[in-house]
Amino acid sequence: MNSLLLLIANVLQLYIWAVILVAIIGWLVAFGVINSSNRLVYMVMNFLYRITEPALAPIRRLLPEIGGLDLSPIVLILLVYFLRNLLLEYWPR
Repeated sequence: MNSLLLLIANVLQLYIWAVILVAIIGWLVAFGVINSSNRLVYMVMNFLYRITEPALAPIRRLLPEIGGLDLSPIVLILLVYFLRNLLLEYWPR
């Protein structure tokens, strides 16, 4: 059972990294550092958007606008860390 727990914890950690990458890529596109017309960049952005947007969209609806700053990735990361720690604490040994 510990193997399943470690697998779930690692998948949640990978999801956190995906959320961080979405935020960084969003900033890079907004400042013109990377070009979203590039096919590879577009494919990576599309993949990351599809796996993170279902969790980020409800958080964006609940959070108020703060001068163009998107705080939803921070909230999602905190929620995923909370879920991961909850699993590690209460998983039956």
